[in-house]
Amino acid sequence: MKYGRHSFVGLLGLVASLALAPDADALTGVQVGPSGKTYASGGIECALHPVNGLAPMVKAGLYNARKNAKATVLLNRTPVASVNFSSPDATVWLGPQVDTVAVVLKGAGTDSYTFDATPDPGQANVCIPSTVGNTVTGDVEYAASRKSSMTVIPGCALNGATGRAQPFVNLFDNGAYLLNVSVNGVPLTQLNGTTRRSTPVFLAPGLNVVTAANGAASTDSYVRDGGTGTCTLP
Repeated sequence: MKYGRHSFVGLLGLVASLALAPDADALTGVQVGPSGKTYASGGIECALHPVNGLAPMVKAGLYNARKNAKATVLLNRTPVASVNFSSPDATVWLGPQVDTVAVVLKGAGTDSYTFDATPDPGQANVCIPSTVGNTVTGDVEYAASRKSSMTVIPGCALNGATGRAQPFVNLFDNGAYLLNVSVNGVPLTQLNGTTRRSTPVFLAPGLNVVTAANGAASTDSYVRDGGTGTCTLP
């Protein structure tokens, strides 16, 4: 399953300093194009798409951009962004196939990068784990390990962290397990089966991945569609 090969990360952490464009020499996990003037992520990353939820993406753009540098970023020959000295890179969301990301330099050729974002059977995309081992009874989905379970149909409640009404599901610890709960790769809370047996999980727009890790012993995974990420309180 490809899910394990991709890290849940957001931005690459490009930092401007002394009024200069970001220096790609400071980046790790990137590949520089044959021209020496462009770069792309070293591999596929998983991040929250504003509409589709957790999805595969890469960064691509100018390497050590000069002040007059300009380029166009293409995904499978279709322009998706323009980059320059002030804005030297772009996020490219990948489709469920082998994708080619190209950085076309103004008057200086093209560098191309290939990423295999083909999902395994049962996966919506390479960032969404397969949950074929889980079972559903009524409105509760049980993980294959049986250590945790989660409600299937989202409710609607006010999220104190955002101040908005959002869809949510409840995750349960089914025993005296120490479970580290994360949502879309971001740690949420810890359940211990005694003093804290459950937690609400608010959903972002699109597909969400909720995990409950019992150390190195097991990791339970659940996938929920948060729709638009908003809802109307009853």
